[in-house]
Amino acid sequence: MTDGQGRSIDYLRISITDRCNLRCVYCMPAEGVEWVPHASILSYEEIVRLTRLFASLGVRRIRLTGGEPLVRRGLDDLIRELKAIPGIETVMVTTNGTLLREQLPGLMSAGLDGVNISLDTLDPVQFAAIARRSGLSSALAGLNAALDTPGLTVKLNCVPTLENASQWVPLAELARNRPLAVRFIELMPIGLGGGMPGISEADLRAWLEEALGPLAPCEGDKGGGPCRYFRPAGFRGKIGFISAMTHQFCSTCNRVRLTATGFLKTCLQYDAGVELRPLLSSGADDAELLRVMEGAILNKPLRHHFGASSQSRDERRTMNQIGG
Repeated sequence: MTDGQGRSIDYLRISITDRCNLRCVYCMPAEGVEWVPHASILSYEEIVRLTRLFASLGVRRIRLTGGEPLVRRGLDDLIRELKAIPGIETVMVTTNGTLLREQLPGLMSAGLDGVNISLDTLDPVQFAAIARRSGLSSALAGLNAALDTPGLTVKLNCVPTLENASQWVPLAELARNRPLAVRFIELMPIGLGGGMPGISEADLRAWLEEALGPLAPCEGDKGGGPCRYFRPAGFRGKIGFISAMTHQFCSTCNRVRLTATGFLKTCLQYDAGVELRPLLSSGADDAELLRVMEGAILNKPLRHHFGASSQSRDERRTMNQIGG
């Protein structure tokens, strides 16, 4: 499947819940949000059906997100069914890691290929301030369990801000002796992130190089997304940058998103897309669903306009409602 710009769309991010056991400052307000009723969330059966259709259009990679996907029961069963779909090559999960250690054996048995763990600090006090909950020890236990699991690709995602500047180097150092990719993701003006100052890749890289030495590009190691990888001398792992604000990668965007309520979202910046759940509820057949899905993907926006003035179709939901 290609969109109207000729970009090949082979990557689908599926949010399976808007619920989370943390309340991170750039994701949810301190008082929390009103959860979507469970009856309004896509069932696993609906997710599997839609994924089969996406696979028939050329989607090969699935990432399950939230909210926090590990708070929804039966995640291992969903992974097992998704892995059985012809054409689906990898199924990965993005998690805050706090529930990972206990669930990892079941997820691996189901066929999980990779895990991204979101972690912005190694300081327990700062963790509690950012996440508005305790849980650093559980997150680190999840990270260590993942790194000890043969055959599992492990990445750590950090959103660098002024508040966690003291942690950029310690987080990067986690990749020194382990096969870990530590990725720094520029803060995007989506949801609550729009009211927070971010750090540019250039400033962050200068900070890291002062402490770690030059960052040598990892040639040919781009992965399936926009991250650009580098390796300081002596590192077993690598450091990556995902910089939507200062290194726009819209021309090579290969992904769409499916929210927990069944909205096919074709760009993180906009509310562009189409509601699929009403079609499922009304008994639409596969041909009708495919027609609507193809139409939405064909009209995927050319690019975001982060940093420019707002527009009428800009996304207004919080990140837990979108799916990261």
